[in-house]
Amino acid sequence: MENKKLIVDYITFNISPEMISESMEKNNGRLMVKGVLQRADAQNQNGRVYPRNILMREAKKYADINIKERRALGELDHPDSSVVNLNNVSHNITEMHWEENDLVGTVEVLSTPSGNILKELFKCGIKLGISSRGLGSVKQLGEGSVEVQDDFELIAFDFVSNPSTQGAFLKPTAMHESVQHGLIKPAKYEKVNRLITDILSDIK
Repeated sequence: MENKKLIVDYITFNISPEMISESMEKNNGRLMVKGVLQRADAQNQNGRVYPRNILMREAKKYADINIKERRALGELDHPDSSVVNLNNVSHNITEMHWEENDLVGTVEVLSTPSGNILKELFKCGIKLGISSRGLGSVKQLGEGSVEVQDDFELIAFDFVSNPSTQGAFLKPTAMHESVQHGLIKPAKYEKVNRLITDILSDIK
């Protein structure tokens, strides 16, 4: 068994500009997305397996404290700390529940600098992921596979650019249809870079 360390895993999702517009209209200008945050008893692309009993325990603790007190905050991109940096907060988890082995949650994108960047990325159709961040140890199960151990502590869920688990997609809570998948053209990244530059310039 390895020593306790930072454990980060990702699940992909995609949102269309049309779905964003309807979500904001239905939620008084707020962007709310809903989907799978983490999955139990399944090996992800990082080779890690989260036992259901451990993930259920940590999810309940997170809901009873962080969500209840409205401080289930997460960051944009790849934090490498066990503490949530308020300067980089982009969203807040408003509820979580189980659907079989999937931990599903509703996420509110906040009107912070990082939240505004996240919203613009969504509008441009950029495919992102949601990442669970926690502290714990893992035990080797076999070649290329490890199991998260009982000392795991859930810290936060962050939005990131490189997902590790396929097949789970968040969507605005006002919509119920599936999301269309496709490749992102380089021109979209150029547009995103301009939008981010504009946002950061406004902040200054």
